[in-house]
Amino acid sequence: MKLYIGNLPYESSEIELREFLSEYEPIVDFHMPLDRDTGRPRGFAFVTLSSREIGESAVENLDGTDFNGRPVRIREAEDRPRATGGGGGGYDRGGGGGGGYDRGGGGYDRDKRGGGGGGGYDRDKRGGGGRRDDRGGGGKRYRGI
Repeated sequence: MKLYIGNLPYESSEIELREFLSEYEPIVDFHMPLDRDTGRPRGFAFVTLSSREIGESAVENLDGTDFNGRPVRIREAEDRPRATGGGGGGYDRGGGGGGGYDRGGGGYDRDKRGGGGGGGYDRDKRGGGGRRDDRGGGGKRYRGI
């Protein structure tokens, strides 16, 4: 069973958390995310225990208990669905398209009549593009970029 453990003090270490959970071993998987900028723990962890029974026991006995001066929150982790890309753009005569996670949808039109398409989130922080070429667009029609 995979557990979410939250409200951890930022100074907490993996060793301390493993000791805190030692009664519920074996721990199959352990992940304590770190902040990209500071390299410090972000205040939560994901721990996979060997069985559902052990996990439920850990939730029942440890949720709200003190860990390094803070009451921890422990519950079963929920899997989030991964973001999927949006619809692709059409090639000719006004192919629009849905957004998407990375660089958007869009459409290319050799006759310069269509274009556009949904933007989308861009991990490079540039938005959905905004051009009428094969890179997708922000839904606007531009002439000769």
